[in-house]
Amino acid sequence: MKKFFACNLALFSIGGILYGMVEVLWRSYTHWSMLLTGGTCFTVLYRLFQKMRFCSLWYKCLTGSMVITAIELMAGYLFNIRMKLQVWDYSRQPLNFCGQVCPLYSFFWGILTLPILGLCRWLDRKFKL
Repeated sequence: MKKFFACNLALFSIGGILYGMVEVLWRSYTHWSMLLTGGTCFTVLYRLFQKMRFCSLWYKCLTGSMVITAIELMAGYLFNIRMKLQVWDYSRQPLNFCGQVCPLYSFFWGILTLPILGLCRWLDRKFKL
């Protein structure tokens, strides 16, 4: 149990830091809530992809897109709507849902799943998390 907690904490930290870096590269800034969101996404995807070893690449990318979009929707509801932090706003994007998620960024999350998969494989081989 201790090892599982430590591994998840490591995954959460890796995901939070990397997502923060992606945000800084994309938007030139980030927000502390995005570190939590990125950490959650990476931890969930790592554990999910361990169970999806034999699934096709396109299916994993689709799954990654859906998982990240769902977590982004929950984070958006918490941080943007409930806490009124105004971290992001997709309301100008076509087919957005409450300004929190949209198809364009769901597509981007599917593409982002490719390097996430590579990192998950590397971590699995190197550390057996």
